[in-house]
Amino acid sequence: DEIGDLAHRFNQMAQDIQAMLDGKRALLLAISHELRSPLTRARLHAELVDEGASKGALLDELAQMRELISALLESERLGSGHRALQVGDCDLGALAREQDQPGVTLSIDPDLPVLQLDRMRVQLLLRNLVHNALRHNDAASGPVRVSVERDGDGVRLTVRDHGPGVPPEALAQLGQPFFRPDEARARSEGGVGLGLSLCRLVAEAHGSRLELRNAEPGFEAVVRFR
Repeated sequence: DEIGDLAHRFNQMAQDIQAMLDGKRALLLAISHELRSPLTRARLHAELVDEGASKGALLDELAQMRELISALLESERLGSGHRALQVGDCDLGALAREQDQPGVTLSIDPDLPVLQLDRMRVQLLLRNLVHNALRHNDAASGPVRVSVERDGDGVRLTVRDHGPGVPPEALAQLGQPFFRPDEARARSEGGVGLGLSLCRLVAEAHGSRLELRNAEPGFEAVVRFR
């Protein structure tokens, strides 16, 4: 009948779309892997260039390209069905202390529970959040603040800066791949809009979510781990 035929067509269309998405992911992963070798060779050649501003700029550009490729690979792993977590005992307080650096203050509750998390990916999340906060922070208004607090039987992680914040209309799109508010588009600030997207994927892989909001003044990101 017509309804059955229509249902069959919709199912076939859904399968075709899924196949296209799987093919896109496979192609992106393959390209990203293939780019790593020539990028490594380019960096080795760049190291042989005479010292000067040009060499420094070239090495910076190559480093950004390497970070982009790594972010693309990790985004695809986390965004696809192949995101098996390497779960084990994780001390979020200890991970936060690794971010102790100029421009950052830490506030860590004592006696935090040890959680079952993927330590390397949570470390990636925390590093990206702090890097993003430092990039947009107004140091004259205060340092970036990293807080790790007990939250019931879990832990709440908060990273806050004292920068200009984000236009309210852009908040809903933050955490989407390659999205950056207008204020963050300057090339000199770096970034391609994958940092917060990676953080969102890491949080979701752990059954949590990345909460992003203006803090007036500033901006903060919150993740609750159980």
